[in-house]
Amino acid sequence: MENLWREIAKMIDHSLLQPDLTDRHIEKECEVAKRYDVASVCCRPCDIQRVKGLLSGSRVAVGAVVGFPHGSHKTSTKVFEAREAIADGATEIDMVLNIGKLKSGDLDYVKNDIHAVVEVAHAGGAIVKVILENYYLTDDEKQTACRLCEEAGADFVKTSTGFAGGGATIEDLVLMRDSVSSKVQVKAAGGVRDLDMALKVRNTGATRFGATRTAQILEECKKRC
Repeated sequence: MENLWREIAKMIDHSLLQPDLTDRHIEKECEVAKRYDVASVCCRPCDIQRVKGLLSGSRVAVGAVVGFPHGSHKTSTKVFEAREAIADGATEIDMVLNIGKLKSGDLDYVKNDIHAVVEVAHAGGAIVKVILENYYLTDDEKQTACRLCEEAGADFVKTSTGFAGGGATIEDLVLMRDSVSSKVQVKAAGGVRDLDMALKVRNTGATRFGATRTAQILEECKKRC
């Protein structure tokens, strides 16, 4: 059962994205991430260097957001953000695709936008998770977005930012897992608040999930497992 606890811990991207987080909060939450040896800390761009320093000596990766939270930044801005994030120490990039362009049917724009970030990230040794923001999308649009992400070379497709009206659902995770090949992983974000939901996410084939209640989830896992 120790293996299950470790597996769940290494599925967690500990999320530090709330706009009101202070430096003290960042320090405290990075200690949580180190203590539980999670997969990564996903932070705001202004915090990358600080988080990298706080996680020094641990196996926890540094992740950062790009085009967050609406995805409507120009492609050149997203590329600049990604390059800066990697220079500051991020090895994982969570970017938001251009939701409006997807819903407008401008699929070339969406694919090229993703590919531009993937290209600079991969060149810098970082992986890319593309946030679809499913709350705004139909199932057909979600499937199309997944296909475009894979064609653009993304490493993950991700359900949500956690800042729209809805987060991850099991139905969406199943749909996304079925819409990409085994080369692309799936991440849940928004709404994974307890162990039961974490286990349901795991059962869909998703390999990462964003969480702010990391300690509670993993302590519950220790007790039950």
